[in-house]
Amino acid sequence: MTMLTPAEGIAIVTGAGSGLGRALAMELTQRGFTTVGLGRRHGPLQDTAALCAPGLFHGETLDVADGAAVAQTFARLTHTHGPIALLINNAAVYPHADFLAASPEAFMEVVAANLGGIVHCSHAALRDMAERGRGRILNVATFADLNPLPTAGAYSVSKGAARILTRSLIVDLADRFPGIVIGDWMPGMLRTEMGIPDGLAPEEAAQWGVTLALMRDPALTGTTFEMDREVLPPRGLKSRIKDLMLMRKRRARRL
Repeated sequence: MTMLTPAEGIAIVTGAGSGLGRALAMELTQRGFTTVGLGRRHGPLQDTAALCAPGLFHGETLDVADGAAVAQTFARLTHTHGPIALLINNAAVYPHADFLAASPEAFMEVVAANLGGIVHCSHAALRDMAERGRGRILNVATFADLNPLPTAGAYSVSKGAARILTRSLIVDLADRFPGIVIGDWMPGMLRTEMGIPDGLAPEEAAQWGVTLALMRDPALTGTTFEMDREVLPPRGLKSRIKDLMLMRKRRARRL
């Protein structure tokens, strides 16, 4: 398996001021990567920097829902730190509000952050990656769109649309840029502000996420991993019968 190395460029993690984003940044710096962490508040990014390997973390205050600001920031980052080898789209907001109790404007603000942020950051990163024909984008995803929870409509819609965006990026880019590997990762229920009290420690999940993010085999384009295991796509009846006839068993990859 071909792995990204620190010599190939910087890693960018969105939502790096807390939770999983902080843990991902910590893990990347421990593996020697110059890592830029994006977040809306300066203070939490400073706290993340204090926990990372010395000299390898750079915090950038940025609202990923602001497309113009994202484009300007990414252009400056490549000028200052060099090419972008890896983008992990992790930033998300998860307000709890009944559809009728919240305004349509508030609903769309969540979509702008959770979906728009991935659109803006992926576009800016891909402009750099396409020049070299290689790079890695990993989108932190959920199954929230399949089983929406009460008062989580905006989160479920935006995260479901983000999974569609991953597939759309692949359709547009995979043939022209096979060296740019794009996929989804679902970290599971975590012990974070957006998670549950008895969830998995984000530091443990980050080990899986970073391992997957650094794997740049083109065969991983379009794959979805949940925690440390690949989620195989559903197979139609004809395909399953063919597998049985050929005594072929598909096995999910493990990290």
